[in-house]
Amino acid sequence: MPVELVTFGCRLNFAESETMRAEASAAGVQDAVIVNTCAVTNEAVAQARQTIRRLRRDHPERKIIVTGCAAQTESRMFADMPEVDRVLGNDDKMRADTWQATRRAFDVDDGEKVAVADIMAVREMAPHLVDGFHNGQPRAFVQVQNGCDHRCTFCIIPYGRGNSRSVAMGAAVEQVRKLVEGGCPEIVLTGVDVTSYGADLPGAPKLGALVKQILKHVPELKRLRLSSIDSVEADRDLLDVIADDERLMPHLHLSLQAGDDLVLKRMKRRHSRNDAVSFCAQVRRLRPDVAFGADLIAGFPTETDASFERSLALVEDCDLTFLHVFPYSKRPGTPAAKMPQVEGREIRERAKRLRDAGEAALQRRLASEAGKTRHVLIESSTQGRTEHFLPVAITGGIAGDVRAMTISGHDGVRLNV
Repeated sequence: MPVELVTFGCRLNFAESETMRAEASAAGVQDAVIVNTCAVTNEAVAQARQTIRRLRRDHPERKIIVTGCAAQTESRMFADMPEVDRVLGNDDKMRADTWQATRRAFDVDDGEKVAVADIMAVREMAPHLVDGFHNGQPRAFVQVQNGCDHRCTFCIIPYGRGNSRSVAMGAAVEQVRKLVEGGCPEIVLTGVDVTSYGADLPGAPKLGALVKQILKHVPELKRLRLSSIDSVEADRDLLDVIADDERLMPHLHLSLQAGDDLVLKRMKRRHSRNDAVSFCAQVRRLRPDVAFGADLIAGFPTETDASFERSLALVEDCDLTFLHVFPYSKRPGTPAAKMPQVEGREIRERAKRLRDAGEAALQRRLASEAGKTRHVLIESSTQGRTEHFLPVAITGGIAGDVRAMTISGHDGVRLNV
């Protein structure tokens, strides 16, 4: 029986799961379930543990392999679970020799459970296998960066991902070319801190240069997207492409986290509230129809009612459309865990208010689309996505086609044509 993947967390995890599927299959690993975990919140770790227990109940005969960020940061906890057969580190999971060793271990049942290397010792990043990445899907993720050199006080991810490292520009362009030649119309460039791309490469090229090279050397590419970006790292080349090339989709997801300067400082973020608002205004001048998404944390330690209100006001001040709201989660080992904490009920209430504001903003954007013609990427026989990543309800169509459609209205969730 082929391997099964259960993936939690970010787009990068989903992209890496496809690499693991290919590597595990090539190594001959069979009859196994790979759980690719997330460590961003305590809830994410708890969900992974619950899923592992359920998988063991449902598949008592199959091997369970646990990997991902939570496996990297809490490998012993997962190894101590009787349901788990093997724990792989975040760098280890991407290596062919790890999967070959895993198959051999399973063949002889040697009892070895943990293969987790020091993630901070990893300094280079090779491009991963891309053949079949999109598996016939209209959208594929290309990992161009991993790790993070910043140390936001709330974040455990650098300890799960290591320091920032980038795929060489030529190799990244080649990955995109292979996928486009295989029929994939839309590519998403992804990473942990994708706007830090290139700092570790010769000449220190920036993300904007990579985007320009992809669009120049893969002219057949129909649509290019970026995963979450840090606005303070957006370079001049990237802004030029946003303004000048319509193949870069007008949808940017921003790592904002908060809208109060003192909270941002305590988070050890590198931007101010005004930086965020100014960046959104600048991009909107270059691309007036752009849709912004953002990550926001509710209830960060020391957050007052007034500072929360300033975060809430970002929804209108930055004209955000898509909100990804995180109730603050205390992660052991992070500086924020030692700060005065906001009471749990207050965190939940603030998170709800943020989500409500995000839902209202999305409804306004959906309503504003009526009468406009959008180029819709067909994802399935029932749904597509506009340039702005808004879902569209459709009937029929071939996945991967891009069709001009006039929007007639919406049903509260999806646009109608």
